[in-house]
This record gives sequence, C-alpha cells and structure tokens, in this order.
Amino acid sequence: MKVVNLVFQLFFLLVTLLSLIYFLTGYDSAFEADQNCHSSLSSYDNLSGDYGCDHDTETHQWILYESNGKKEPAKIIKKFRYKFL
Repeated sequence: MKVVNLVFQLFFLLVTLLSLIYFLTGYDSAFEADQNCHSSLSSYDNLSGDYGCDHDTETHQWILYESNGKKEPAKIIKKFRYKFL
C-alpha cells in the first residue's frame, strides 16, 4: 500500500510541475506571440525576404524562420509558444 501511495504522489508531483512549467512560460495569447515574432524579425536584415514569421496552429506557436529560397527546408531561428487553454 505504501508503494502505491508513493507512486501516486510522484505522479501527482510530476503533473503539478509540468502544469506549472506550461502555465508560467510562454505568451498569454497568439497576438502577443505574433507581436514578439515580428519584433524579433525587424532585427534581421530582411531585404531579400529570406526571413519570416509563420503561425503553426497545431503546436500553438509562432515561428521565426530563415528560408534560403532553394528546395531545402527553412531554418527555424526561434519559436514563440503561446498558451491555448
């Protein structure tokens, strides 16, 4: 019985810690994440149009990326995750 209680307490502690990390990090809204992505984008020399911000609705984040225009995948520079709950 003590082992079951210990496992339950460890599971509860893990869920609590992950919840705190999730809710204390990230931006409060998609708009706030978008504004920060475009603010960071302005610090790059974007005359060639290789840099951009894109919204990923599946992972609830804005992504600052660099595209080289070739058939290679874009390089992710920074992610701006926002809370969706």
